[in-house]
Parts: sequence; structure tokens; C-alpha cells
Amino acid sequence: MTDDTTALEPLVVRLAETAPGLRVETGPGSTGLYAYDASNYRVPPRAVVFPRSADDVVAVLRACRATGIPVTARGGGTSMAGNAVGPGVVLDFSRYLNRILDIDPEARTARVEAGVILDALRSATALHGLTFGPDPSSHSRCTIGGMIGNDACGNRSVRHGRTSGHIEALEIVTADGVRAVADRSGLRAADPEDRDAVQRVAGLEADLRRLIDGNLASVRTELGRIPRQVSGYQLHHLLPENGFDMARALVGTEGSCAVVTAATVRLVATAQASTLLTLGYDDVVDAAEDVPEILRWDPTAVEGMDEAIVATMRARRGPDSVTGLPEGRAWLYVELDGDDQAAVDARAGELLDALKAQGRMTGGRVVHSPAERRSLWRVREDGAGLAARLVDGGESWPGWEDAAVAPEDLAAYLRDFRKLLAAHGLTGVLYGHFGAGCVHVRIDFDLATDAGRTATRRFLSEAAALVVEHGGTLSGEHGDGRARGELLEVMYSHRMIRAFAAFKEIFDPEGLLNPGVIVAPARLDDDLALHTPSDVLPVETLFSFPHDEDGFAGAVRRCVGVGRCRSDVGGVMCPSYRATGEENDSTRGRARLLQEMVRGGTVQDGWRSTEVRDALDLCLSCKACSSDCPVGVDMATYKAEFLHRHYQGRVRPRSHYSLGWLPLTSRLAGHAARPVNALLRGAVGKLLARLGGVTTKRRIPAFASRRALRRALRTVRTGEPAKTLLFVDSFTRAFRPEVAGAASRVLADAGIPCAAQDGLCCGLTWVSTGQLSLARRIMARTVARLDNGDDRPIVVAEPSCAAALKRDVPELLGTDAARRVAARVHTLTGALTDLAVPGWAPPELPDHVVLQTHCHEYATFKGRHPRDLLGRLGVAKVDEAEGCCGLAGNFGFEEQHYDTSMAVAGLALKPRLDDIDPRTPAVVVADGFSCATQIGHLAGDRGIRALHLAELLDPAADRPGHPGENS
Repeated sequence: MTDDTTALEPLVVRLAETAPGLRVETGPGSTGLYAYDASNYRVPPRAVVFPRSADDVVAVLRACRATGIPVTARGGGTSMAGNAVGPGVVLDFSRYLNRILDIDPEARTARVEAGVILDALRSATALHGLTFGPDPSSHSRCTIGGMIGNDACGNRSVRHGRTSGHIEALEIVTADGVRAVADRSGLRAADPEDRDAVQRVAGLEADLRRLIDGNLASVRTELGRIPRQVSGYQLHHLLPENGFDMARALVGTEGSCAVVTAATVRLVATAQASTLLTLGYDDVVDAAEDVPEILRWDPTAVEGMDEAIVATMRARRGPDSVTGLPEGRAWLYVELDGDDQAAVDARAGELLDALKAQGRMTGGRVVHSPAERRSLWRVREDGAGLAARLVDGGESWPGWEDAAVAPEDLAAYLRDFRKLLAAHGLTGVLYGHFGAGCVHVRIDFDLATDAGRTATRRFLSEAAALVVEHGGTLSGEHGDGRARGELLEVMYSHRMIRAFAAFKEIFDPEGLLNPGVIVAPARLDDDLALHTPSDVLPVETLFSFPHDEDGFAGAVRRCVGVGRCRSDVGGVMCPSYRATGEENDSTRGRARLLQEMVRGGTVQDGWRSTEVRDALDLCLSCKACSSDCPVGVDMATYKAEFLHRHYQGRVRPRSHYSLGWLPLTSRLAGHAARPVNALLRGAVGKLLARLGGVTTKRRIPAFASRRALRRALRTVRTGEPAKTLLFVDSFTRAFRPEVAGAASRVLADAGIPCAAQDGLCCGLTWVSTGQLSLARRIMARTVARLDNGDDRPIVVAEPSCAAALKRDVPELLGTDAARRVAARVHTLTGALTDLAVPGWAPPELPDHVVLQTHCHEYATFKGRHPRDLLGRLGVAKVDEAEGCCGLAGNFGFEEQHYDTSMAVAGLALKPRLDDIDPRTPAVVVADGFSCATQIGHLAGDRGIRALHLAELLDPAADRPGHPGENS
């Protein structure tokens, strides 16, 4: 038993008595996840607590005070300054304390708990034509409590300013467990009948008034000078002329003075009309020079970024992922709004003319397409992640990512800042809220060596002096945290530093709330995550991880904590988190635990770790993170590598044999398909399923006979020379050979007739179950057969097998032959998009299609999605279920994963199927065998069957959409 565990016992016992049912986690599987946020720091907590009420928070704070254990409040864990990690108890508000308590449309206010996600609040208030003004790029996963802690702003801060300007009242718990309300005129006890609380709060307010009265001059002259001055405490809100606004004064204190449990926030009306302009420049300084002129036009947003972010986005998600940008190497987004669209568009045109007259733009345009606008905003919102791991493989880090100056001083500051970077031999990727003078920059610091950390400290000290010289602030919205707290003395007088300390001491005399932040700050180079011990885990792997210099260790280090995987909407990542809401079921949580495994931190057992195994258990291996994650984390590959090493020389789970070896067993079953299917439909089938770790809640798909495949492939022979190779994968061969026949006819119809290649396997099922040695042997045989001098494109009907050939094969084999084969691989969608003869059009198609895109196709074949192809071919409405189907190969067939599989299906696919009107014919398309199987499980009893794209386009088929087809 460790000293930490012994010290925690009194806390755990006390909480069990005072807050029965409170969830308290102390194991490495939890503390390892919460040792990180989105900053450079790693501070393992001793416990993680998940409160459900303000009373739970009171109990925790009282117990921690009694035992001397510090407390850090945490929302989405997306802090870039290190203000959401701490050495004691971490309170995660996002899991349970996340209710919207009230919305008052007349008063334009809402009362919310601290763990409410910003997008959840905005969705609820949108029904009333209202929204919460501040909108950080992390809006899909940041919490209102976290925004209050940092005084967050966002992309439209030119119009809406900081969070502090939208707070009416805060419901807080003090360090000694007293509930109080901070509002626009002071501080009061939450329960006026609680005499002790009333007396305690009255004493707090009296002490605070004395503090301000004794520091009036310095507070008036040093604070509130520029719009984004977030550094330090915002004591100027307590000045007599500001009405002793206690609510606004506590915003931005980063949980170091009190713990916020709920807030009453002010709402604003949503704009009736808006438009977006994209402006190109030769560099960011030229862009900044135009900001003062742009601000004269009353924009809602003026956002800037440089070319590195755009290049990385295009490399990661395909060239079509960024459209609508004019020529340039730096860009501004300018958003205008108003009550009338025509008037807004006219203003946009006039602004473009005015900027052209300035002579700095390389180009500019008004973006009219809503889809194009969404795509462009996503590039900007993913800036922190995209800048973290660039297209050339370079890594960059926060630390000086939040400085701000007055907007009119931005160009001069950027000019000098770039000189400072050059003088230190550093490169920075620039983006940010240029209209508010706030610059986010990620820099290629060397944080892993002593010399690099010394150089970083020297740079940060000079950068602080530079921004102060320009009249600016160290922090513009991210807070000071551990990254900049030590530098506050560069920005403020000794008197102001003492005032900050006194302010915290009034609230938290024992220094238990988020220690090391703002007051008595930790050294900025302490607790760095990259400062790894020398005895790190050896990471020899079978996957080559070609895009990561440090192999597996560098791959898992891709995660920098921005938390896009914790979003409930947009993209596909991360289905398991969306189903469970647990951090350890998110891509970020798993990556952080793998980082702990590599460094031998909270996870001590290396590849044999049960904590890592359990965290990876609900990963569906959908690969969506490899595309949706801004830094390109590929958890499916990490999981496969981990399972390989974890079970090496050991007995595996039963399903690894029954499902992992499916290509072999299905081939054998094909020789006696009829009796095998009859056997599996009865009691023997259920017994075999249980023995194999397979759920009995699903029907085992019927095996096709070898004769059926031969019959389907007869139609491949067209008499024309084959221009493509149709790879007949294991799933198509075993379960739906008719798809091979349909695909061959479609390819011939599109002017690219094929020859069929049967008898080979991509190795996917062995990869997904972590049987990598076997997978490599199978892949090597397949590559040897395909890399025979034939350079014809390889078309694969099953998207998961296409993805395995495209990505897993070259990364697992690492040979030139494997790379040559991978370069030839296409899905059917890709082949029809890139190779079909000009002017090809299929037979008549339905007007409406419900589509389930396979996750592997979505992630691996960028810009080649069935939705786009169907639209180009004339389908008027493609209703896509944007998310994972939940079956995900072996995952949903495994007994212990059935419930999660169905929960994932319930997020997107099931609602789309439920919306199908039984009186109206509907066509459902799903190329993935797993997806089609899940659709049959969900809606087969209603006569709904998923077609493969090949079956939809098959010139020999009865046309779908007529009565009787899926109706």
C-alpha cells in the first residue's frame, strides 16, 4: 500500500459517510486519464470524484479540508494552460452535474449547472431564438464551468466579448464547504436561514471590500486596460464604480478561489442573417494590418490563421476538406450579421472593395454556401489540434498560445514576435482571434531535454516582456494556469501581485483550491509531460507507425488533449464515448492511458496492463479518430498493437478465435453451407455461439456456398479486356457473393470492366483482434499474389477490407511491394468517382436514399464518400446516418459488447431507420457487411434490407424504389 493510498483512506471513509453513493475513483485507470488536460503538463491526481449535486461538492471540499488534500475543478479538460490538472482530488463536473435548470426567454437568461456543455446550452436556447454569446472553438465539449474558470471568449468575441460579460450570478462552494451566491452586487449565503453560512459570507465580503479600498489606484490603473486582459484576477469589477460585481470578479479565477457549481448566464438574440468573407494575404502581419479597417464594419468575427494549418487539414482529410479560400499564405475569416440578408451581403461587398483599396489582400470572396462555411469554420476550430502535429510530422506545443494586445497594435506585435521566434531558432504556427488582438501560437519547443527546457524558459520570459512592452496581456482567454502564472510578475507590479495573493487568501486561506495556479504559482517548467523518466517502456512493435518519428511512443503522443473525441455531434469519433459518456471510453482517455503505460507512470504493468486493456475494451476499432481527430490519433491501430503484445504467449478471449479466424472458418463452411446454416439456426448454433464468446441475441449470418460465388462471378466475363481487378474479400465471398456479381456488372457498365481475384484475404479480422503475426503472414501472401507486375486498379467491394489493404497492409508489412499494392486500392465508390468513363450514368435511381457509410471508408478514403457520389449521380436526397453503425466487425457480435453496440446504433443509425415511413418505399444503402447486418438486426422485421452500392447501381437489377423493395 502506497503512502498516497494510506493518506486517501480518511478522505474515502469520510465521503462514504457524508455523501453516500458519491462516485470516487482512485485506481490508475482513472488517475492516469486525469493527469493531463490540453496543456504541456502532467500532474497525476490522487482521486477523481464525480459529483451529482452541489451537496456532493460541499462534502468533498469539507472532507478535503479536513484531510489537507487539494481540490481541482474540471470541466471538459481542454485547458491549454494546465489549470485543469492538480495533485489532489479532481472534481469532474462534466459527467453528472450537467443539467440545464431553467431558461427564461423573456429575461434572456438561463440557469445551468457547471458541467453543461456549451453546445447543449446553445441547442436548448436556439428554440427561443437565443444563444450564449462566447463561443470557443471547443464549443462541442467545453463546459460552462470551464468557460467561467478561464473567462473564455471565442471566435465571435469581437461582438460578444468574454464570458465574464455574460454572467449574472454564480453559485459557489468555498474552500471550507460553504454554499454562497456571487452576483452583480456582492456575495450572499445560498441559504439565508443558515446563520453560520450568513456570518461566514458576510466576513468574506467585508474582507474583500477592505482589500479593494486599500488598492484602488493600482486596480484602476493596471487592470481592465484592453479587451482580452484575462491574466491575474479581475479585481476591477469590485471597484465602487463597477458596483462590487462579485460574479464577474470570480470569473477567470481558474477554480483557485471557489468552486462554481451553477451559473445564471445572460443570453443574446441569434442573428437573422449572416455572411462569411475569406480574405487571403501573403503573411499574417499583412492580415493584422487590415484588422482596424475591418473592425469599422462591425463584424461578429475576425479570425486569422496561417498556411500550416490549412496544409495539415488537407493532408489529413483530403484536398476537398478545405475549399473556399482565396490565394494566399495567411487568411482572415470575417463574419458580418444583421437583420436582412441582402443588406448583409451588400455590406460584405463594400468591405471587400474597401480592403482591395488598402492593397494588402491577395484575394477575397464572399462564401455563400452553408456547407462551405461549415467546412471553413471547422478548419479554424481544429486549429489547436492541426497545429500540434503538422503535415511534415513536426510537433508544436502551447505555453505561449494566448497572448493578446489591443487590436490596433496587433501587426506591430506580430512583427516583433516573429523576430523573437527567429532569434531563438523557433517556429510558430499562428492562428487566433485577430479582431480581438488575441494570438494563438503553437511553437516547436524542445520540452523533452534539459537544454530544451532551459531555452524554453528563456524564450517565455522574453516573450512576456515583449507583449507587456506592446501594452498587452500574457493570457487572452485560456487563463494563466501553470504555463504563465510564474510570469505574472513581468506584467504586474509587486503591489498587484500581493493583492492577488490577498484575494485568494480571503477565499482559500489554506491554499487547497487548484494550488500552483496564479498565486504562489508552480514553476512553468515543472511537471512537464515530456519530461519522461529514463526507464520508459520498450516499444518494439509490429506496426511500423511510419508517420511517427518515435514509433508507437510518438503515435500515442499525438494526443494533446483538445478533446474533440468528447463531442456528441459532428463526424463519427468517438462512438464509444458517445454511448457511455465516460472519459476512459474516449479516444483522448485511451491515448492518455497509453502514454502512461509507455512512461511507466500511474500504469506500471506495461503491455500486460489490465487498466489499458479495460480502457480499450469498448473501442470499436472504427478508425474514425484517424480522420476526425485533429492530430490523427489512430486508436484502432494502437489497440491492435496492444492486444498483440498483451496476449502474446497467453490464452486469448474466445471471440478472438471464433471471430478473428472467420475468413478461414467461413471458407470451410462454404463447402457445406446448407447443413452448416441449418445447424447454426438451432440449439447447437446457440451453444457454439456461447462457447465462442458470441452473443446469442443476434442471428448468425448465413454462409454462402462456393457454388453461389462461382455463379455470381460468371457475369464478370464481358469479352472486353479487364481494366480493373475485383478483389473478392472474405465477407463478400462468405456471406453475399451477389455483391461481387453486381460490382462486376457496375464496373463494366462504367467502362472499367474487371477480372475477379478470389482466394486472398486482407487479414483484417486478425488485425482487429490483435493477432498481428498471423495477419502479417496472410498479408504477405496476398501482396505476393497482387504485386506481380500488374498495375491495374484493385477494386474492393467491402470497405473495411479495402481500408485494410490501403493502410494496415503497408504499415504492418512495411515493404515497397505492400505500398505498391496499397496505392492501387479503391473502394467501389472511389473507382466510380476516379476511373469511370466520362459521362457515365447508371440506370434510373431513386430520389431518396438512406445511407450508412462504413467508418473505415469514411476514415481512410478521404473525399471519396458514397454520399457525394450518389448526389452526383442524381439522387436528390441522401439521408446519411452520420456515425458508426455499432456492429463494427467482431465488436457487436461479442457477447459482452452487445449492449454498447446497440447503444451506438441508437445514436444515428436507428433513428434514421425509425424515420422510414412503412407506407413509402425507401432504399437503404450500406456497403459494409457489418453495417448491413446491423440494419437487418434493427429493422429486418419491418422488411428493410440494406443494399450494397453495387446492387443499387447494377444495370441488371430490378430498379429499387418501386413497390415491394424495402417497403
